[in-house]
Amino acid sequence: MIEQFRIRFSENIKLLSPLGFKESLFLWKDAKVVLTDSGGLQEETTALGIPCVTIRENTERPITVEMGTNVLAGTSKEGILKAYGETLEKAKHAAVPPLWDGKASERIWEIIKLHTSRIAQSV
Repeated sequence: MIEQFRIRFSENIKLLSPLGFKESLFLWKDAKVVLTDSGGLQEETTALGIPCVTIRENTERPITVEMGTNVLAGTSKEGILKAYGETLEKAKHAAVPPLWDGKASERIWEIIKLHTSRIAQSV
């Protein structure tokens, strides 16, 4: 579509072939802001504490917007530029959602142990 519509990018924008998760993570980790239309990337940037601009009208990850790590931009040039500015300001006060601490497996294991113990006691 880029070729069909003769879209031109600034020299500051580097176009890349699709990347795997690890390669993408390497690029995101030092980003000032990430612009995306991906729901998964909204979560990843939030967990990493990286501000995100989502170029969509809605999100299935509303907690990222509520916590201030993600701003919905819509799809217009004006909306995207406005959201970019908002993202930089909101990032100063953003927080990672509760329980997004990377310890989900530990909490799950504790619940499994508790229920296994209760089952063993009732037999």
